[in-house]
Amino acid sequence: MRYVQVDTQSDPLSLSHPTTEKQKDLSGILAGELREMGLADAHMDEFGYVYATIPSNTDKDVPVICFCSHVDTAPDASGTGVKPILHQQYKGSDITLPDDASIVIRKEDYPYLSKLVGHDLITASGTTLLGSDDKAGVAEIMDAAHYLITHPEVPHGTIRILFTPDEEVGRGTAKVDLQKLGARFGYTLDGGEAGSLEDETFSADAATVTIHGVITHPGYAKDKLVNAMKIAGEILAALPADLSPEGTEGKQGFVHPVRVDGISEKCTIDFIVRDFVTAKLADKEALLEELVKKVVDKHPGARYEFTVTEQYRNMKEVLDQHPEVVSYAREAITRCGLEVKTESIRGGTDGSRLSFMGLPCPNLFTGMQGIHSKKEFVSVQDMNKAVQAIVHLCAIWAERS
Repeated sequence: MRYVQVDTQSDPLSLSHPTTEKQKDLSGILAGELREMGLADAHMDEFGYVYATIPSNTDKDVPVICFCSHVDTAPDASGTGVKPILHQQYKGSDITLPDDASIVIRKEDYPYLSKLVGHDLITASGTTLLGSDDKAGVAEIMDAAHYLITHPEVPHGTIRILFTPDEEVGRGTAKVDLQKLGARFGYTLDGGEAGSLEDETFSADAATVTIHGVITHPGYAKDKLVNAMKIAGEILAALPADLSPEGTEGKQGFVHPVRVDGISEKCTIDFIVRDFVTAKLADKEALLEELVKKVVDKHPGARYEFTVTEQYRNMKEVLDQHPEVVSYAREAITRCGLEVKTESIRGGTDGSRLSFMGLPCPNLFTGMQGIHSKKEFVSVQDMNKAVQAIVHLCAIWAERS
């Protein structure tokens, strides 16, 4: 509840690292608290990344593992002035948030609430998101670190802690120093309901369409003016409904416009392209460019540019080569008394990039729900289970080594 009150919203339009300096406010707090726990090497670097080490307490040769969460919150709703509220022993009814009575967390919208009767829930007050994505993960790693330090009877190898900025804007690993991190395997704490284990994500590209129109004075524009913004509108209207996020589910991929910017002379549309099968990204991109060309060709004098940038790839391609990373996580969750729920993420995490950078890294649950919205909530009991899972994982790696 203390961490979520620190505004750490990232900015997708910023080119700096981190994209907002205020993310360092929380990173600095975390580094200081880790040092107070006794982790002498805990520090924040110039880019806002926090690194720390829990030394091994066993003579076994245990692979170094890392636990990672991101400090930033999403740009989708305000993260300024968050007022967390603890709802003790949730009774199972809808939750109306006090600062805006129109914001109601309804049981029918969030079926998972039925499993949380009797739990203590944390929400925001109705005017901001909560920020449990991913400050729940941050808090869980911090609590697990404290537990391991104060309970030396739990055997474990060297544990590395990593907190990243800018995950929500796709740049969470842009400046990470994996050599300094020195971990062999990792786990992100950035998942949802208790027991969930995610070892598969979308593969992702970004596509940018730049439309060049023909500009002239509007008073003398007949048969001359070609408005790039209107062409952009035609392209957006022509997108197939069954290729959109709102028209797909499960293992279906999509093409999704996320930003339009421009004037009559020149207009840019930014798209994200997603699929669980990496090879299918090219098919979707070809379809998109074909659609763009068809629209632009109807407007003599107009032209377009089409560029694709790789964002991240499906972590499963890497994790399948290291099955113990996922199997140990399954066992840790089971030891918590939870049923393991293996899920495919219709999105990505820092673990997607980290896996392809040489750090195989599935995603563990945090308990967070309703993320990126004012209806966000998290169960304290679910968070405690996540802490237990981390501790069990550390012990399992030591046992199996």
